[in-house]
Amino acid sequence: MGRTQVKPLPDGAVEATVPASRNGHEAILRRQAAREPAARTYARALPIVPVRARGLTIEGADGRRYLDCLSGAGTLALGHNHPVVLEAIRKVLDSGAPLNAIDLATPAKDAFLTELYRTLPPGLAERARVRFCGPAGSEAVETAYALVRAATGRSGLLAFTGSGRGTTRVLDCTSADTPDTRVARLPYPQDYRCPFGVGGERGADLAARWTESLLDDRGPGVPLPAGLLVEPVQSEGGVIPAPHTWLRRMRQLTADRSIPLIVDEIHTGVGRTGAFWAVEHSGVTPDVMVLSKAIGGSLPLAVVVYRDDLDIGEPGAPVGTFPGNQLAVAAGTATLAHVRENALAERAAALGKRMLDQLQELASELECVGDVRGRGLMIGVELVDPEAEGDSGFSDAPEAAEGGVAASMMPRSGRHPLPAAPELAAAVQQECLRRGLIVGLGGRHASVVQLLPPLTLTDEQAAAVLDRLADAVRTAARCRGGGPAAAP
Repeated sequence: MGRTQVKPLPDGAVEATVPASRNGHEAILRRQAAREPAARTYARALPIVPVRARGLTIEGADGRRYLDCLSGAGTLALGHNHPVVLEAIRKVLDSGAPLNAIDLATPAKDAFLTELYRTLPPGLAERARVRFCGPAGSEAVETAYALVRAATGRSGLLAFTGSGRGTTRVLDCTSADTPDTRVARLPYPQDYRCPFGVGGERGADLAARWTESLLDDRGPGVPLPAGLLVEPVQSEGGVIPAPHTWLRRMRQLTADRSIPLIVDEIHTGVGRTGAFWAVEHSGVTPDVMVLSKAIGGSLPLAVVVYRDDLDIGEPGAPVGTFPGNQLAVAAGTATLAHVRENALAERAAALGKRMLDQLQELASELECVGDVRGRGLMIGVELVDPEAEGDSGFSDAPEAAEGGVAASMMPRSGRHPLPAAPELAAAVQQECLRRGLIVGLGGRHASVVQLLPPLTLTDEQAAAVLDRLADAVRTAARCRGGGPAAAP
């Protein structure tokens, strides 16, 4: 092994590194392929063996450095190994405190709850209870469903097409033809691929009317559900922000019918969208919030925050084995406090807007960029095939014809929706990787390139990310016979 070297990182930090072994890197990847299931997701598209990381930067075992805009699938609000997170973890380790305290009260958990309550949306904090559940967001969704089911005495859940669900069993039950169905799917409004073919305020209004009609149909419709689950910005669905007026309508519809509104902030919480919690953009106070990912400061943690009048569970009900992991709550406290004290949500709003504006210029240059959207530092670039024929993503709902389909089918992005291009998106992801940039894929047929950089992203780093992404898109488009096109 060679001598240890000191290398500067893009965020200004300095880190000791050891010269890498290319053979060791490839051997580890071969063993992973032989030992782990084919179902692994990120590892198949990103053949990286991370050995060190700091801030935005990951260093692989092969010695290559990458700008990480995947951020541990959104868990790293402060990037990799932020000093305040590491210090919080060290304090717990050095204190001799138990690392697993089941659901007992501990100083670390008490500090986490105190900081969490400081950040909660107005109207919820003063009435909030917090339940620690399993370490993953899918388990938090399960816990939230069990909570509202017990509180209302009803079963069934309303959710939306394109919603992220992790591995939760609740949202796997989607068949509308079986009597024991627990989940009904509703249209989620968006501009580029509006389910009604109209987009804008008209599309949002139709989506709200669809939900209202379903809730009020006590005949062949669904029974009144135990709750309605919604993401303020769909992540796995392709980075689709909910229209503010529509989300406020969902709040009013559920409040009028005594249906708990469950807001999924697993991907969007802790400043990601430019507000500490994404519902704050719309001025909505939910009954239940499902939290995970960033609240653990990169470590596994999931909680459900809910109104106190929903707390009717019997004392002694099972809580699982790992509620309130002590290292995770300490890392989470440090992360919540750092984001709040340094106004990183406001920073994400300003920087994210500039990045979206620059990406819009790329969309005007290339026909293969169908849409650019997002909120804060949660950004999606949808790639399409300008020459393909096929489904545009519009429904044939009768309402779409009102006022003339030809005029109404143009979304606010200024372009007709074109067929998704998942192969092009995969090629862009690989071109990004060759340029030292890690991005995710999601959305319709995995055709949306997703950017989830840490909230500590600097202006210089943002420029580097956009330069590499734009170059990757242009290269992938040329290789597939695309290339620049005149602005529409």
